[in-house]
Amino acid sequence: MPKPKKILKIIGGVIIFFTLPSLLLYAYMYFKYNEDLPTGTEGKEAHQLATKMLNALDYEAYKATDYIEFTFKKRHHFKWHKTNNTCEVYWKNIKVNLDLQDHDTSEVFLSEERYTGEDAEDYINKAVDLFNNDTFWLVAPYKVLDDGVERRLVTTKNGKEALLVTYTSGGSTPGDSYLWHLDDSGKPLSYQMWVDILPIDGLEASWQDWTTTTTGAQLPTFHKFFFFGLEIDDIKTSQNDQ
Repeated sequence: MPKPKKILKIIGGVIIFFTLPSLLLYAYMYFKYNEDLPTGTEGKEAHQLATKMLNALDYEAYKATDYIEFTFKKRHHFKWHKTNNTCEVYWKNIKVNLDLQDHDTSEVFLSEERYTGEDAEDYINKAVDLFNNDTFWLVAPYKVLDDGVERRLVTTKNGKEALLVTYTSGGSTPGDSYLWHLDDSGKPLSYQMWVDILPIDGLEASWQDWTTTTTGAQLPTFHKFFFFGLEIDDIKTSQNDQ
């Protein structure tokens, strides 16, 4: 039987074997990609750039869209009734009828059966987090004029104008910032993120493969984020709640 010292040595070797590559990868990515939050100028020009982005995406068509249905990463499905401020959130065998105004009135279903157990609140809280995260990847450009949003005009290293947006309230992680990179028409190409959930600042994700929905709102169907692809499928919209 191995001695305790040898057992500890083996365990230590296993831990190093699995963690060292991860640490080295993180160090490489940190020094290669980490960026400080850029400074920018608030005011008229920042607002004009935000308006240009909204016009490029037909903001009026989005505002007139009452209902949006979509699937995020083939795992989470949403039926979002914008006008009613409610959303049906689905994952695995779980459905939450989420009241976005008053979470306490939300309903939980497991395998289509109403569930009121002690952990029902946990399911509601998860549905809120899924909604905040996944809908942001779908409609974030349309939120740049929301209350509690700060907008700054930034000049990038290549001399182009970019829009820095900071959410001072709302969502699951207030304080997050995003730097929008736009094409000449104002349509989003990508954004860089300074968010609590990511350990590296300034990571970039593409906004691409846009589709024009039946209501005229333009929505992305794919994001490239490092080696990962974030797919958005089954998008349906209407101007009347269904």
